[in-house]
Amino acid sequence: MLRVALPNKGTLAEPAATMMREAGYRQRSDSRDLSVVDEENEIEFFYLRPKDIATYVGKGDLHLGVTGFDLMEESGSQVQEILALGFGKSRFHFAAPADSDWKLEDLDGRKIATSYPRLVRSHLSGKRIGAEIVKLDGAVEISVQLGLADAIADVVSSGRTLRQHGLKVIGDPLATSQATLIEREKRPDRAEDEHTTALKRIFAERLKGVVLAREYLMMDFDCPESLLSEVEKVAPGLQAPTVSPLRKAGWVAVRTMVPSKDTNRVMDKLATIGATAILTSEIRSCRAMSSDRAPEV
Repeated sequence: MLRVALPNKGTLAEPAATMMREAGYRQRSDSRDLSVVDEENEIEFFYLRPKDIATYVGKGDLHLGVTGFDLMEESGSQVQEILALGFGKSRFHFAAPADSDWKLEDLDGRKIATSYPRLVRSHLSGKRIGAEIVKLDGAVEISVQLGLADAIADVVSSGRTLRQHGLKVIGDPLATSQATLIEREKRPDRAEDEHTTALKRIFAERLKGVVLAREYLMMDFDCPESLLSEVEKVAPGLQAPTVSPLRKAGWVAVRTMVPSKDTNRVMDKLATIGATAILTSEIRSCRAMSSDRAPEV
């Protein structure tokens, strides 16, 4: 049976559970449950602290895990990314007092509070900046106000929390992050049975299908057959559009996948070309056979 770790709380927990349901997997109905077994799919989910997931996977106690890319990097565990999941996106920044005009190099010799000491040390070392790292498990923003640190390094979304505590971002992001499917690093001395490998591949493919479905909409429309070459330039789909003849002579029905962010622009162009009855619908899940999108497990 495949053993998979999911976040038990925090901003990644509910989106992760939602993705599992969309991929066809059973999830817990009570947030106090620490595990749930999906017998039909031969998988058991364990709900753990996001910071601990990479550690369990790296030690081989669990086959796969979903956690933040930043938490994976901070853990230092022997794990690797299989698939970026498209939710929980964040940026990791340094922040200093709002009334300062500091640049990144001004952090040299100062105290920096953070919950990610490994990431911060690595970044500063690469910039040849020496600073004292103050490790905190939370409420990092208040550390400057309390005199514990001169600056902080933390996840930043809107920046509202920073402003509330008289801080502002300085420099470019140290890193960007999002929810990530991880596994233990592959090594020749770590043999894995074929059944487990097959279950991992199915799991990764299902999640990849959900990620892809969220990036695209299905678009249907009618157009004169003579315009197909122009239509394919505007809406080529993943491989090629599906084209079916209509009862109206010289006309065809076209179905194709379009990136969600481009939907209205594509509809505008199709209408200009001569397409009619253009409509879109959501895709719940899908499979893409293109090798460049296939997760390696």
